[in-house]
Amino acid sequence: MSVRSLIATNLGRLTHWALHDVLHRSGSQLPGRVALGIDPGFLSHVRAKVAHGLVVVCGTNGKTTTTNLVAATLEERGDVVLCNRDGANMAAGVASALLPLRRADWAVLEADELSTIYILPHLRPTYLVLLNLFRDQLDRAGEIDHVQDVIASALEQSPETTLLVCGDDPLSMGVAERARERGTRVLAFGVSEDLGLPTDRVPEARFCQRCGAELDYAYRTYAQLGAFRCPTCGFGRPTLDYAARGVTVDREGVSFALVKKRGRAERRVRADFGGVYMVYNLLAAATVSECAGVDAACLQRALDAYDPHNGRLQTFVVDGREVVLNLAKNPTGLNQNISLLLADTRPKAVCVLINDNYNDGRDVSWLWDVDFERLATDAQVVRVLAGGSRAHDLQVRLKYAGIPARCVEGVADALSSVQDLPAGQPLYMLTNYSALEPARCELEKAGGPHGRT
Repeated sequence: MSVRSLIATNLGRLTHWALHDVLHRSGSQLPGRVALGIDPGFLSHVRAKVAHGLVVVCGTNGKTTTTNLVAATLEERGDVVLCNRDGANMAAGVASALLPLRRADWAVLEADELSTIYILPHLRPTYLVLLNLFRDQLDRAGEIDHVQDVIASALEQSPETTLLVCGDDPLSMGVAERARERGTRVLAFGVSEDLGLPTDRVPEARFCQRCGAELDYAYRTYAQLGAFRCPTCGFGRPTLDYAARGVTVDREGVSFALVKKRGRAERRVRADFGGVYMVYNLLAAATVSECAGVDAACLQRALDAYDPHNGRLQTFVVDGREVVLNLAKNPTGLNQNISLLLADTRPKAVCVLINDNYNDGRDVSWLWDVDFERLATDAQVVRVLAGGSRAHDLQVRLKYAGIPARCVEGVADALSSVQDLPAGQPLYMLTNYSALEPARCELEKAGGPHGRT
């Protein structure tokens, strides 16, 4: 390590100590900014401290959960792991995660899609996991083709990296096809059967990534994910290297058999947190664990012990009422949350908190792409509340979905607004980025966490 890198490391660690131990604040970003400011090549220099392998996880939805599951699985095996567990996923957050410890066996790092161009060429990860691509924060990220260009360029500058890609997603496979043409090794994972569930509207990927013809689907799992094929040029879902088969999804959780293309060996994967989107997160984590040589029992122990404590599908009990908090930051995320809460057959209330801060994206026109109409047709949804800095925009959208929603000032007001409902009726609270952490803190003070849904 150069003198500059050594200074960057020590000052970064000092910054973390001052923030965390003295000021009792998060040290997920600033220490990395300090290190990169002193040594712009810091990521390249600290790569050598990771002995066995490095995993980078990117994609629109599911990065934080998948990253934490992979890290937990490796730690269950006994490996020393560096990880940005709180989701600080730009270059500074990744640098902060790599500051602790002199040596580690693995690093498992979440990366913002547009930050891959700054991260991959320096870190040269063993694996890049591409979970999915959906429209998200268009005012910051631009259209999806720009995001695809960035990821493909990043992979081109990290030729030793293997791409683990969701083969069910045409947009992710568009990146994979370009990467494979440039020499990247590609392994695909996906769901190998029709789950028979209602599907969302599909605005993202109706057309072929090669020729522009409209895609055909044998089935969809959600959004544009599924068994797709172009009838004109043959672009389609590849033969899956790792497939989920025998999938069950209900309020108690999800389970499936992980099946490898080569050989007949299967391993059962199960978790007591649910949703179709979670099948893909678990499948990605199981694929990485297979590639890293982690046995099935180790993976299952990590899943059994997993409890996020970060607001992602976290459950609280406030005055005897179950409150389920989850992140929903784009149309696909909110649609999947709607599917999850509608699978709960109990009468329930729903509160959606939408802000438009920088990390949320200023443009909230995406609310019109959410299938809120599904809430209006379910008699078990007894009350809908709208909150956040864009509460009135949300209230208008809900009005056109046929839902009379009351605006609330925040978590406390939302809790007060459901006090007249029986305590056995849960409140589902869905928030975008900047609303999530304040909501989690308020709910912890009001009642405290109560395990998982």
